[in-house]
Amino acid sequence: MIRTQLLTTAGERIEGNAELIERWRCDYGSYIWIDLINEGPHAEKQFLLSMQCHPLAIEDVQRFRHPPKTETFDNYTLILYRGITEFNKDLTIQQMTIALFAGDRCLISCHPRHSLGVTYYWENAHHENLLVSPGLLASRIMRFSVGRYLESILAFETSLNELEDAMQEKPNDEVMRELISYQSRLRKLKRIFSYHEKLVTNLLKDIPQRLIDEDGDIEHGLQDLFERCERLHGLCTMYYEICGDLINGYLSISSHQLNNTMRVLTVITAIFVPLTFIAGIYGMNFDNMPELHMPYGYFYTLGGMLVIAAGFGIVAFKKWL
Repeated sequence: MIRTQLLTTAGERIEGNAELIERWRCDYGSYIWIDLINEGPHAEKQFLLSMQCHPLAIEDVQRFRHPPKTETFDNYTLILYRGITEFNKDLTIQQMTIALFAGDRCLISCHPRHSLGVTYYWENAHHENLLVSPGLLASRIMRFSVGRYLESILAFETSLNELEDAMQEKPNDEVMRELISYQSRLRKLKRIFSYHEKLVTNLLKDIPQRLIDEDGDIEHGLQDLFERCERLHGLCTMYYEICGDLINGYLSISSHQLNNTMRVLTVITAIFVPLTFIAGIYGMNFDNMPELHMPYGYFYTLGGMLVIAAGFGIVAFKKWL
């Protein structure tokens, strides 16, 4: 589906389909936003080529799960990032690639499914007078998506605090498994947010001149977007490290408990080894064993074994336990 918004030279806002593109081309003071939703690859490619988008940029847009990036071509500046369609409390997400082509008097957005960011500004771009600044409008759309990520990550902090309390009060394997799964998902999110942060950093380092010449404050818009991406990446990294610390803490506690168990078993072994040795000697069936014929040999042996066991027990208790 192709839908368009046209802002004429006279200030009139018109919504329609692809037929408004020719009117935009004839009206040199007008601005247009073209939104492509779930267009087939061939139709999308032909349309973008007709709008003079670079073939390499089109390949990046249509490549499956291409990393977020930005690149400036002759006619457009491409912003390719990951939007979200679903973000659950357990940090499982559904993503989609959103491509924004910011050109002279034109913004083209491409996405395979419904996007809240695109829909929000489709309804509000005219009220904020953003159609005259395609680059600023593109940054605002991405800012909206990053804001949704940020809200979801901040909401996860409550669950992480509960896990931290549970790990301190009553650590168990179930909490451990949950922490490992969260850490794995946070690692994936951290990678995505790192791409987004680098994307905006590259834009800030070398803002295309066409975006600077727009009727908008693109520098501050990109700076605000960068701060959101940086905070998002920082929070995700912090939560990832907290999960790692909790996992390491649990492993340390488990190791300490195992050491205590092994210490007790070592003490028991140290006590019973000499006793087993004595029992083994006198358990041998030889005729020439003088102790076998002693009237009180059995009691002497038991007494000796008790003395040895008590001595080893006292030494072990003082030094180890």
